[in-house]
Order: sequence, then structure tokens, then C-alpha cells
Amino acid sequence: MLNWLLIFVPIAVALEHFAPQRYLLVFLASALAILPLAGWMSRATEHLAEKTGEGVGGLLNATFGNAAELIIALAALRAGLHDVVKASLAGSIVGNILLVLGASMFAGGLGRSEQHFNESGARSQATLLTLAAIALIIPAVYSKLLGVNFPEGLGSLSVSIAVVLLVVYALFLVFSLVTHRTLFMGSLEIEDQKEPSIPWPVSKAVLILGASTAAIAWVSEILVGAIEPTAHDFGLSNTFVGVFIVAILGNAAEHASAVSAAMKNRMDLSLSIAIGSSVQVALFVAPVLVLASLLVGPKPMNLVFSGGLILAVLLSVLITGQVAGDGRSDWLKGVQLLAVYLILGLAFFFVPGAPAP
Repeated sequence: MLNWLLIFVPIAVALEHFAPQRYLLVFLASALAILPLAGWMSRATEHLAEKTGEGVGGLLNATFGNAAELIIALAALRAGLHDVVKASLAGSIVGNILLVLGASMFAGGLGRSEQHFNESGARSQATLLTLAAIALIIPAVYSKLLGVNFPEGLGSLSVSIAVVLLVVYALFLVFSLVTHRTLFMGSLEIEDQKEPSIPWPVSKAVLILGASTAAIAWVSEILVGAIEPTAHDFGLSNTFVGVFIVAILGNAAEHASAVSAAMKNRMDLSLSIAIGSSVQVALFVAPVLVLASLLVGPKPMNLVFSGGLILAVLLSVLITGQVAGDGRSDWLKGVQLLAVYLILGLAFFFVPGAPAP
């Protein structure tokens, strides 16, 4: 455990209040502070999964993990930073299904010929990601073809699509938690554990999960406030910062939980966290932000993402569907996902100060 790194929580808070212009120091302190908090979040998720099953445990981890991102996005909405919000949403979707899932498959596959998970549950979540990609493409096409002549229709279209996505997400919860729960239960067999552990009571696990999430949300806001000016000092674009840097650090909790589960041969839990988090961002967080923008901020936010962001999401969804559709994983599959993430990162990196490619 890296509990000694918790000392950086008060250090980050102190730097934020007394030396806010020292962006690099604030960034480093808050980034180090997130690591032990993410570790506690990971432990709480694993104990919950032992009590409730892999699907519910992964859903709770994704929900608590995305809470920080939702809080930060609402703050950006109030400031009217719609481009930053959209970039962070796309970055979260891409990061979870490429970086988090790729790192999980790679780490879990080391020392094993292959790992297994329920392919039906994985395919159902991959299909939802395809639905999300379609929901991003349609408003962009509408804006390109009709947006100039009928701009008022774009807002109505975005709100209507947001409502459809929320309904689909609610039905997915019924599907995964009630009618087809067995597809997401997974195996509770734990490897690499010398002594059997006693699962925490559900109340204790939920309390620790909630407390660590709240702390991560607090530190994440400090970190995001420091990372943008620091990155811009190095000549990085807003899109690159939002899609990659902010998304990676904002989802540190999911990273730790998913990789930890994979290393213990709990791939159902790992996939439920990684893919489930992207599904939740696309079908719940994004629509909620569209509806919330009707009440918060200077103007409503639509679902028109730039061509570069849409392409990144679409390509990520396509390869994830192929990799996760056969019920097995190995370290090479993890490398393939990480390679796509690296290629996308390079494409955005080499357009500093310019719109997304």
C-alpha cells in the first residue's frame, strides 16, 4: 500500500491556497495524492464485488469513479467551457476502453497463457458503445448539413438524443442487474493471494468507496486547475490536454481498480470497470450534462463533437468490440489496445494549439 503518499493530500491543498501560481508543484502534489486514494477505492470495489458479484462491483466503481468527472464537468459548464467538457468526455470514453482495458489485459496476461470472461456480457456492453458512437455522429452530420439553415434544431436534437441515451442506460441497468444478472456475475476465484481475506461488510466498503471518491473529486479539481496552465506552458493544445492528460488523471481510480482486478485473474470485474465506465460516461454522464446545461452555464451544450473526437471514439469502439468479443484475453491484446491509444495520442499531440485533427 502507498498510504504514506496520503501526506500529499494536505500538501496539495496547501499549495493550492498559498502558492496557486506554482502550477507544476500543485500538479505533482495532487497527482501523487490521487494514487493512495485510488488504491483505497480499488480495495473497496473488490470487497464489494465479493459480496455483490463482479457486475455490481464494477458498476459501483464506475459510478463512484465517474462522480469526480461529473463534478469537474459541471464546474466547466458553469464557466461555459463546452469544448473542454466534450474533450474530457471523449477522452474518458477512449481512455477507459483503450488505456485502462489495455493495461488490464496486459498486466493480467503476464505469466498466464490467457484469461477468460463472459463474452455475452462483454458484447452487450460493446454494443452499447457502438450506440454511443452513433449518437455522437448524428448531431455532427446534422450540424454539417443543416446546422446553418436550422440552428435551432440542433439543440432540440441533442436534448432528444440525450433523453434516448438515458432511457437506454436505465434499461441496461435492468438488463445487467435484474433480468440477465448472471452474464455479469463473473468468477469470484482470486489468484495471487497467499491467505484468504475476510470480505468487508457492505456498509464499510460503501463508506470507504464514498469517502475515497469524495477525496479524489476534491484533489482532482485541484489537479485539473493546475494541469492546463502547466501543459500550455509546454505548448500542448486544449484538446490534447482534455482528451489525454485530464482524462488519464481524472480516471486514476478506475485505472487502479481494473488493473488490480485483472492481476488477480478477475477479468469480469476488470471489464465491468473499464468498459462499464465508458458506457456510463457515454449513456449517462454526457446526456446528464446536456440536460444540466439547460439550467447551468451561459448557454446550452449540444452533442456536436469535433471530427477528431468522433473519429477517436469510433475507432476505439471498433477495436474494443473485436478484442472483447470472444471471451478471452492475453497480454498481446492489451498491447494492441495500448498501441491504438498511443497512436491517437500522437495524432493529437502533433497539432499543438490547433483544433483536433
